[in-house]
Amino acid sequence: MSDSPVRLLRLLSLLQARGDWSGADLADRLGVSERTVRRDVDRLRTLGYPVDASPGTGGGYRLGPGARLPPLLLDDDEAVAVAVGLRTAAGQGIEDIGESSVRALAKLEQVLPDRLRRRVGALHAFTVPVLRPPGDSALDPAVLTELVQLCRDTELLRFEYRDHAGATSRRTVEPYRLVCAERRWYLVAWDLDREDWRTFRADRITPRPPHGPHFTPRRPPADDLAAYVARGVSTRAYAAQAAVRLFTPLTEAADRISPSIGSLEADGPNACILRIGAENLDTIVFYLMIFGFDFEPIEPVELTEMIRTARDRLSRALRTRRGPGGR
Repeated sequence: MSDSPVRLLRLLSLLQARGDWSGADLADRLGVSERTVRRDVDRLRTLGYPVDASPGTGGGYRLGPGARLPPLLLDDDEAVAVAVGLRTAAGQGIEDIGESSVRALAKLEQVLPDRLRRRVGALHAFTVPVLRPPGDSALDPAVLTELVQLCRDTELLRFEYRDHAGATSRRTVEPYRLVCAERRWYLVAWDLDREDWRTFRADRITPRPPHGPHFTPRRPPADDLAAYVARGVSTRAYAAQAAVRLFTPLTEAADRISPSIGSLEADGPNACILRIGAENLDTIVFYLMIFGFDFEPIEPVELTEMIRTARDRLSRALRTRRGPGGR
């Protein structure tokens, strides 16, 4: 095996496949001398691969842990297994690793041969994820990888979008970031037609290539995009919106109120402000009752009247006797 780059890749593959190798075994597998093996091992070290060597007759080589992760060589089955695992993590929106899974999946699928891409697609098509929010559409990881690549490469995205009522529209946007919140994926992008930032649910996006050209990224709508998306999906997207002071510390409120319900901000050590949205104010009153915290309405003024109406209705229920056993 005289081609040095090919031999290096073959040597790396052998070291990754098994824990320990003797110099003689490696030389035999590669068809070279042990001296050549030693030179190739030195080359791998200069490329960042931590190859450990032990001297003596019982010594040999092994690939050890390093300060950073070097490139890995995967066989077909390993590549399929990694891709399927990344798709699962991305589709489930696993906390703290979902976005990393999408980035890694985009890199892997970019170089997968067609035959392996078909295997990954088949495995995904004929398996059913268990944990999906009620009413969610099936989220195609291929769409996620396409979106993250366009964000990375700063290319315009053209797509068809289906809103919560089922109506569709054509959009052209400058994609900025993907954000995972409450096991759903959202695309934060600058909408060219509306000349404003918008947040789109990824499972409602159907890309319509061709995409491009490249664009110069704008200043993002917020430094904390996770909080920005949380406010958007829990408040701004609804017809009725309200602000309420909860008489409980922020940490306790956050244990009961998910970001998909409302956004929270501290208001001193023992109180916090909840900003919440819903289809109507009656629904907001219902949420406030089930949270279990004392509260004070801030805005809108109509919310106070809705609370009075709910109070009167509950009072009448306590006074009403309905048949045997009523009190």
